[in-house]
Amino acid sequence: MTQAHSPPTTKAPLILTRRATLQTLAAAGSAFAAAKMDVLDVLQSPVLADELKRQQKRVIVLWLAGGASQLETFDPKPGRPTGGPFKAIPTAVPGTHISELMPQIAQRVGQMAIIRSLSTGNADHGGGAQLMHLGRREEPTVRFPDIGAMLAKELGRPESQVPDYVNFYTATEGRGSAVGQSGFLGSRFLPMFLTSDSTPANLARRDSINPLDHQQRLELRKLLSDRFAAGRTSSSLASHHEAYARVPGLMASAKLFDIEQEPETIRAKYGPTLFGQQVLVARRLIEAGVPFVKVSRAWWDSHGQNFETHLELVSELDHVLSALIDDLRDRGLLEHTLVVTLSEFGRTPNINASLGRDHFANAWSVSLTGCGVKGGAVYGKSDEDGQKVEDGKVGAKELFATIFRAVGLDHQKSYQLGARPIPLTEPGTQPISEVLA
Repeated sequence: MTQAHSPPTTKAPLILTRRATLQTLAAAGSAFAAAKMDVLDVLQSPVLADELKRQQKRVIVLWLAGGASQLETFDPKPGRPTGGPFKAIPTAVPGTHISELMPQIAQRVGQMAIIRSLSTGNADHGGGAQLMHLGRREEPTVRFPDIGAMLAKELGRPESQVPDYVNFYTATEGRGSAVGQSGFLGSRFLPMFLTSDSTPANLARRDSINPLDHQQRLELRKLLSDRFAAGRTSSSLASHHEAYARVPGLMASAKLFDIEQEPETIRAKYGPTLFGQQVLVARRLIEAGVPFVKVSRAWWDSHGQNFETHLELVSELDHVLSALIDDLRDRGLLEHTLVVTLSEFGRTPNINASLGRDHFANAWSVSLTGCGVKGGAVYGKSDEDGQKVEDGKVGAKELFATIFRAVGLDHQKSYQLGARPIPLTEPGTQPISEVLA
C-alpha cells in the first residue's frame, strides 16, 4: 500500500552532538556488518539455506523477446499447411507431443504444465509486452506495477538484503518494450535492470575508499537522513530511505552474479551462451532469497527465415531450460520455484513469402514448471491449423491469476491506492485450476 504524498509537518532541527553522532555511528556499524552476514551466511550455512528452501517461494521468468513460435515449441502442427518442416515428438507424458526441437524438454514435461490457448488480441510488440507484464491494460490515471514488482512485494522478506527483483536484458533488440516498473508500489520494488552486463555496475566499493571510510560515509548518510525525515510524512521519502538502507546488503550480494563461484560441472550444464550464463545467475539469485528474476533472450521476431531462427533459439532454450529444471530439482528448489516461459505473443500459423511467421496473438502457448504446477498437464487446444483457440481460451489476466495461485498468493488480494482498491488481477478473474497442483 502506498500513501499519498503529504507536505512536511514541523521540521526537526538538524543538530548533531558529538555523543549522539558516535552512538548512531556505532549502531549503524553493527547493522552494516549484520547486513553483510545476512547474504553470506545464506550461501554458506546449510541450515539457513535449507530453511530458505523450505519456506520461500520464488519465480523465474524466461522472457522470449520478440515472440516465440508456438508451432516450433509447445503446439506443433506437423503435416498441416501451417506446420513447417519440423516434426512433433512424443514426451514423457503419454499423448502429449511437442516440437522435435525440444528433445530434452520432452523428457521433462512431467514436471511442466503447458497452456496452448492464450488469446490476448494484442500483436504489437510494445502493447503485447506491456499486457504480458502487467496482466491488464494501463490506465491514464494509474501506473500499475508489473508482475515482477508484485511478486517481489508479496514474496520478498522485508529484512532481506538481497535484491527484490532482477531483470536481465542485455540485447539491444526490443529493449524498449522490456517493461520493468513498480508503479504505485514505489521505488523499493523497481527492478535491478541489467542492460549492458550480467553484473551490476558500481556495486563494489571504490579502491580509493578504504573500508572504514566507506562504512563511516554510509553511517553519516543514515544519520543525516534520519534527522531530515523526522517529523515528515512522505511515501517517496520513506522509499528513498529504505532503498539506501539496503545498500550494504546489495554490495555484499555482488558475488551472486559471479558464475565463477560455481563448479565447472555446473557451468558446463548451462552451456557457454550468454543466455545460459544469465539463467545460472538467476538460479544463484533465487537460491539466496531473491523472489523474482527475469532473463530475456532476444530476438525471436522471425518475419523472415523463421525456421532457421527457431532451430537456433529453440535448441538453446531446450538445453538451458532443461539444465535449470534439473539444477533446481537437484538442489531441492524446484517445488518452491516457478519457472515461466513467456513472450509478448506467438507467431502466425501462415508462413509468409520470406519463409517467416508474423505477429500472432489469437492462439499461442506458454509453459509453467515447478512450484504449484500439476506436472504433465496440458490446458486448452488450438484448431488443427493453429488459427484460433478451439477450447479453453484464456488471456493475460487468467495467466497472472494462475501464476499467483501457484506460488500461494490470493490473486484477488487488493492494494489500496487512495480510496480505490486494486487487486493483483482484474476483479472476477479466475486462475486456470486444471494446471494447478
